[in-house]
Amino acid sequence: MKFIDLFAGAGGLSEGFTRAGFSAIAHVESDKAACFTLKTRQAYHWLKNNDSLNVYKYYLINKITRYELYQTIPEKEYNSVIHASISKNTLNNIFSKIDNLLNSEKLDVIIGGPPCQAYSLIGRARKNVLYDDRNELYIYYAAFLKRYKPKYFVFENVVGLLSAKDINGILYFDKMKKLFAQLGYEVSYKILSAYDYGVLQNRKRVIVIGKYGLKSIISFPDKKEHYLNIKVWDLFSDLPNIQAGEGSVKTQIKTKKDNCFLQDIGIKDDLPITWHQARPNSQQDLTIYHHVVDLWNKSKTRLKYADLPSILQTHKSKKSFNDRFKIVAGDLPFSHTIMAHLSKDGHYYIHPDIKQNRSITPREAARIQSFPDNYYFESTTERPSRSSVFKQIGNAVPVLFAESIATHLLRYF
Repeated sequence: MKFIDLFAGAGGLSEGFTRAGFSAIAHVESDKAACFTLKTRQAYHWLKNNDSLNVYKYYLINKITRYELYQTIPEKEYNSVIHASISKNTLNNIFSKIDNLLNSEKLDVIIGGPPCQAYSLIGRARKNVLYDDRNELYIYYAAFLKRYKPKYFVFENVVGLLSAKDINGILYFDKMKKLFAQLGYEVSYKILSAYDYGVLQNRKRVIVIGKYGLKSIISFPDKKEHYLNIKVWDLFSDLPNIQAGEGSVKTQIKTKKDNCFLQDIGIKDDLPITWHQARPNSQQDLTIYHHVVDLWNKSKTRLKYADLPSILQTHKSKKSFNDRFKIVAGDLPFSHTIMAHLSKDGHYYIHPDIKQNRSITPREAARIQSFPDNYYFESTTERPSRSSVFKQIGNAVPVLFAESIATHLLRYF
C-alpha cells in the first residue's frame, strides 16, 4: 500500500505509516533541515531491510559522513524526498517527480496536514494572519487528491481548524469538506488525543479521513490500554544525568539500565542514542528552574511567574504567559504538549530531576513524541543545530499516534 506524505516535516506521520506496513513513495517538505532528516530516515529503513544497519551505526558514531551514508542507498530512496514549497508555481514540477517515482503504479493513500497560522488559536492573535497564504494550502492538498485519486487520505491538524474562519467569516473546515466532496471523497473527522494511543503526552489533534467513491462511515481507532503505573519519568530514567550545556549530539551514549517499557513500544534498541544534549542557561534561568521543580516536588503546584521572588522577575508582563516556566512533571502519566517553541528556549519544558537542573534535551523531547531512539534529526549542514531539531520535533506528529491511525486504516483495504 503506497502513500505520499505532504507537508511531511520530520516524518512522524510517515514513520507511523511505515511501521504499520505502508510504503512511502514520496515526501514533500519545504524545510531543508527536515528534508535531510527524511532522507536519513529513508536510509535507515533501506539499510535495515537489507541487513546493513551497521552502516547506519557508523553514521551515528561519526565514522562516515552524511554524504557517504546517502551513497549507500539507491537513488530512488534518496529522490523520494522532494524539497519544495507546495504552491501554484511548484505543483507541476512536484507532480512530475512523484509520477516518476510511482512509475505508473497506483497510489493508495495521501497523508499530511498543511501548516496554517489561522487554524491555531495562538496563531490567530498574530497580525495579518487572515491574509496569510498558508491558510489556503488545503487547496493544493486537494490538487494531489484530484490528480492521484487515492482510495483514502489522512489529514491531520490542530483542533482550532474546526473553528477557524476566513476573512468573510466562513469556516475553513466547511470549505475543505465541500472541496473534498467535489473530488469524490466522503470524510469523517474526530478530535483524538495522542495519549489515548500510547503517547505519554496530552496532545489533541483533528484527524480527517477521506474515502474515495461510495459513501460510508469511517471509524477511528479504539483507545489503547495504558501500561500499568507508567509515568513520564519512565521516558527519561535510563538516560545519562547531565547538567545544562552538557551532553552530546553524535557519540556512543550508554543508557544506565534496561527499560522494558521503552523497548516494548519501539523507542529503545541497540543503536547509539543521539541528541542527548542540554542547552546552556544563564544562572538566573537555572535559579528559576530550581524554584519550579522544588515547588512541584513539595506541593504538586505549578509555579506562576508573578510568584517568583522579585529579583528574578525580568519580564514586564506578569499576567500574560504567567506559566512561562513549567516542569515536565515526571510523576504524571503524560506531559503537556511538545511544541516548536522549544527551538527558542526550554523554559516551558524543565526537566523533572532537580539535581540535573536544566530543560529537556532533543532526545527527551523526541521520546515524549514517541520517536524511536534510532531516529536521527538533521540540520541544513552537517554541523548540528539544536534549534532546528527542536523545531522539527515540536511540529511532528507522534509516531505511536500515527501508527495507530495507519494500523486502523489497514482494515479498510
